[in-house]
Amino acid sequence: MWKAILKATALAGTLDIAAAFIQAYLGSHTMPGTVLKYIASGLSGSSAMAGGAGMMIVGLLLHFLIAFACTGIFFVLYPSLRFLKRSHIANALLIALTAWVVTRLLIVPLSHVQFGALTLSKAAMAIGILFLCVGLPVSMAAGRYFGKA
Repeated sequence: MWKAILKATALAGTLDIAAAFIQAYLGSHTMPGTVLKYIASGLSGSSAMAGGAGMMIVGLLLHFLIAFACTGIFFVLYPSLRFLKRSHIANALLIALTAWVVTRLLIVPLSHVQFGALTLSKAAMAIGILFLCVGLPVSMAAGRYFGKA
């Protein structure tokens, strides 16, 4: 199962960070390195923004650690919860909503990250990205692994 979890993590994490890079650049011309430093600032505080490549690597590792946790938890729950075997779309939405809520209400408040005001449009964009880039790949990978027809 670990191999399937790692593959799904690699795909979902890569799609999600690519979407974050694109969204940041299109929205405010923010470069990928700055996005990674922002992620690292969750652990290191605002000093991460002055860091170099090492801080970017920390940000990337943190991003993939979170993707791994999300993927691993879903894979562990999948065989035990019957309703998860019904729909990849419903699973993807469940994963996206859960990831967004956990990030918004747990990870960010416990970190050193300054988070902007909550708006419906920002929440919808974040949940949409999580649905496409994390939820669908993880749900489909778990379905494949556990033999969903």
